[in-house]
Amino acid sequence: MKKLLLLFLLVSYSCLKAQSEYSVADNYNKQEVMITMRDGIKLHTTIYSPKDTSKKYPILMQRTPYSCQPYGEDQFRSKIGPNETMMKEGNIIVYQDVRGRWNSEGIYDNMRAFIPNKKKKEVDEASDTYDTIDWLVKNVKNTNKNVGVWGISYPGFYSTYSL
Repeated sequence: MKKLLLLFLLVSYSCLKAQSEYSVADNYNKQEVMITMRDGIKLHTTIYSPKDTSKKYPILMQRTPYSCQPYGEDQFRSKIGPNETMMKEGNIIVYQDVRGRWNSEGIYDNMRAFIPNKKKKEVDEASDTYDTIDWLVKNVKNTNKNVGVWGISYPGFYSTYSL
C-alpha cells in the first residue's frame, strides 16, 4: 500500500511539475490593440500569437466584461485559451474587453439588445464580434483565418450572441 501511495505521489508530482513548467511568455508573443468598430468606438483587444511562425494557426477568441488582464505587452497570463491543450498546441488566443468595460471605449450595456436589419452605424454585440473578427483575419499574422469563440458565464453569452 505504501509503495502504491508513493508511486501515485510521484506521478502526480511529475504531472504538476510538467504543467507548471510551461510558460506562456516563452511560447507566445503578446500584442495589445484597439480595434475600431463600425461606429468609431475602439475596443481593447489582447492577442497572444505563438512564437513559432512556421505554420498558420486558428484564432480562438473570448469577449468579456471581466477584463483582459494583465494589461501591458510585457505582462502575461499564466494560462491562456479555453484549456491547457489548446494553449500548448499553439493557437492564436484573443481576449477583448467588451464595449464600455475596462480599457475599451463606449458605454457598457448589461444586455445590449440584438438589432435586426442594422443601419450602417448601429451596433450590438453581434456587430462588435463581426467587426473584431474581420479585423483579426485581415491584420493578425500567421492565422489560417479560422476563428472560434468560447466562454462560460457572461463570455458564454457573448459567444452565443455572436452567432
